[in-house]
Amino acid sequence: MMTRLAVIAFASIILSACASATKTTTSPDSSQDMAENHRQSSSASETAMAIPIDVLASDLNEKLDVMQQQSVYFDFNEYVVKPEYQAIIKQMADLMSAHEQILVTLEGNTDERGSGEYNLSLGSKRAYAVRKSLELMGAPSSRIETLSLGEEKPRLNCHEEQCWLKNRRTDFVIKLGP
Repeated sequence: MMTRLAVIAFASIILSACASATKTTTSPDSSQDMAENHRQSSSASETAMAIPIDVLASDLNEKLDVMQQQSVYFDFNEYVVKPEYQAIIKQMADLMSAHEQILVTLEGNTDERGSGEYNLSLGSKRAYAVRKSLELMGAPSSRIETLSLGEEKPRLNCHEEQCWLKNRRTDFVIKLGP
């Protein structure tokens, strides 16, 4: 019986020592972690506040320049936006949602094949398809215009498929409004 009491007492002492040791080592560490996280978040917010407005504007201009170099390409005689261009459209929609001053004109283009009237119609449908995708992703329709250029603004001037592929597109023309 004495042995059992000794074992129980010894186990109690070990468990209480472990419990108190865990509490003491965890408590200071977690409060230190919390203090460190607070210092990091404070310095991060101070850094964000310290960025000059012209740097922020410069960053936006860089993003807009990149977007203006992007195009949404289409298959021959088609105006359905392909899945691989959804990410580009999403980037534009996000920029427009975040910055009220962004105005976009979507220029629909075609290759040289087809009549002038047909190409103007197809260019319009391509620009409108990109517009609808932008709107579905949250871009305000009041700041989007569409324009069909038909075959009038080719990216490449050769008369073969490699050129026609680059001419069947919708381009982003971006302006900053008031």
